Amino acid sequence: MEKDIKIKITDRDGVTHNILAPTDMAMNLMEVVRSYELAPEGTIGICGGMAMCASCQCYILSDTPLPEMQDDEEAMLSEAFYVKDNSRLGCQIQMTPELDGLEVELAPES
Repeated sequence: MEKDIKIKITDRDGVTHNILAPTDMAMNLMEVVRSYELAPEGTIGICGGMAMCASCQCYILSDTPLPEMQDDEEAMLSEAFYVKDNSRLGCQIQMTPELDGLEVELAPES
C-alpha cells in the first residue's frame, strides 16, 4: 500500500498549510486543495480537472521533479492570467510518492 506524502500549499491568502496527501486514491493536486477546502468552493477546479479553465493554476516553489507538461496544459496556461515560469495546473499533477516534499502556491483567482 502506498503512503501519504507531505506537501506544502500556500493558499490565496498567503497562509501555508502542511498537508498529508494520499497517493493511493488517484487524486491530483487540485482535488487535494478542494478536499482540504484551501480555496473557496467554486473558485478552483471549475472545469472538473480537464485542463480547460486554469482555476487550479499554481506556482511550483520546490525543486520536486514533476511530470512533463502536456500540450493541453501548455495551451491553457498560454491563455491564463497571472502565469509565471513556474506555473502549472493542479489538475494535471497526480499525487505520487515521488512528489513528497512538493511546495506550491495557489495563483490568484482570475
